[in-house]
Amino acid sequence: MCLVLYAAVCVQSFCLFSSFVRYTEAAINANIRMSDSGKSFSNVETSGYVGFANLPNQVHRKSVKKGFEFTLMVVGESGLGKSTLVNSLFLSDLYPERVIPNAVEKQNMTVKLDASTVEIEERGVKLRLTVVDTPGFGDAIDNSDSFSAILEYIDEQYERFLRDESGLNRRNIVDNRIHCCFYFISPFGHGLKPLDIEFMKKLHCKVNIVPVIAKADVLTKKEIQRLKCRILQEIEDNGIKIYPLPDCDSDEDEDYKEQVRQLKEAVPFAVCGSTTLLEVKGRKVRGRPYPWGVVEVENPDHCDFIKLRTMLITHMQDLQEVTQEVHYENYRSERLAKSVRKNTNSVIKEENGVGVSGEAYSEKDRILREKEEEIRRMQEKLAQMQAKIQAQK
Repeated sequence: MCLVLYAAVCVQSFCLFSSFVRYTEAAINANIRMSDSGKSFSNVETSGYVGFANLPNQVHRKSVKKGFEFTLMVVGESGLGKSTLVNSLFLSDLYPERVIPNAVEKQNMTVKLDASTVEIEERGVKLRLTVVDTPGFGDAIDNSDSFSAILEYIDEQYERFLRDESGLNRRNIVDNRIHCCFYFISPFGHGLKPLDIEFMKKLHCKVNIVPVIAKADVLTKKEIQRLKCRILQEIEDNGIKIYPLPDCDSDEDEDYKEQVRQLKEAVPFAVCGSTTLLEVKGRKVRGRPYPWGVVEVENPDHCDFIKLRTMLITHMQDLQEVTQEVHYENYRSERLAKSVRKNTNSVIKEENGVGVSGEAYSEKDRILREKEEEIRRMQEKLAQMQAKIQAQK
């Protein structure tokens, strides 16, 4: 009996001790949480550090979250590999349902613009890419008016952006302005054609033009170099302004300066495109097979494809800034100047007593003019009445 009582007392003591331990641990944890919540805000940075050096990180996070927009226009005759080059540049198929017209259909084709938009994501960065193709350009016998549709399209995008910018909802503006134009030059001629010169002279003040020699794999290196020199000379003689690569700052590293120097020397870019994967010496490459070998698209010794892609990617922001600050501002100033001249002419016509169409005035202006005319007639009647009263006296 004593042993049983002793065991019962031991069990009860152990239970009380366990409860005491659990209660003590809970109290300690509660005190720790209270002490943590009551801690003052600590600055991990050293003294004398404000913190605005982190502003680029904030811009980076916001830009990555929002994504980027870029619009590329490709212009050139049919058969120069424009669609293939664009698909090779961005590793995507932008024209999955394209139907290639035959020779009979091409005779009656007019220039039309085909805009294709694709969302590209790479390492968490999203790019909304819009490629505007111009099928039918340069295919007709008389191409004197083949670039008017392209000019109208570019002006329409500027006008749409101007209206959206002047509207109420300015936060969700979609930028469809042309930021860059790849102009494809045929490798089978001896320089620029009259159509090439006329087109670039019309567009160089509206968009960033990057001249591209298409299908460069049909030429030797010496022929490519001679053609490049001839094209650059004709561009200079005709006063055509192509997109100038910006100069490097003095604090840039030497590798970047060398890269920009090589890009400037490569203009106009002699390229060839291909989406076909081939095996060359045990490695997969994109290229074009020939009986004497394979032309590798991404080999700098074979063509300027890598240089063209590097130029586009590394200067994408600068292309957008030039479009905003130069070409769009030129269009905007011309547009506003025309509006001012139109309003000035309307005022001059009204002051000279020349009738102005009712469309030039709003409904409020018409009502105000009627009220003013009514007041003028009443004043004339009052003056006549006063004159009669004076005469009777």
